[in-house]
Amino acid sequence: MAAPIGPYTPVVRAGDWIIVSGQLGLRDGSLVEGGVKAQTAQAIVNLRSQLESVGAKLTDVAKTLCFLTDMDTFSTFNEAYVAGFGSHRPARSTIGVASLPANGVVEIEAWAFVPAGGKKSSGGDKPSSKKPARSKK
Repeated sequence: MAAPIGPYTPVVRAGDWIIVSGQLGLRDGSLVEGGVKAQTAQAIVNLRSQLESVGAKLTDVAKTLCFLTDMDTFSTFNEAYVAGFGSHRPARSTIGVASLPANGVVEIEAWAFVPAGGKKSSGGDKPSSKKPARSKK
């Protein structure tokens, strides 16, 4: 697993949520060659690795936040994103930005829902909207 290229933690747990910092298309400390398609594929490999380090999977991801330096590559990005995530479709935002660290062309951040007790909510991979029961006194 790649070391972060800045002063941040690559993956953290916050209650039932696992938050993965933005992943670039880096392998062995360098951007992979092949533009947005290859960097998207590698960013998802890196995302998967970060999730697995805390016992989560790509299918646990509920939301991604994606950054592209060139929105004209959006369709190519989508193809690589679908290839990486398979049939899983988390909620997603994609934002065009002026630049990214290490001169990357794509970065992907993810939020995964994995209850701290290890048991999924009754809604499958989705967080429960039910309020906790109040105790009677």
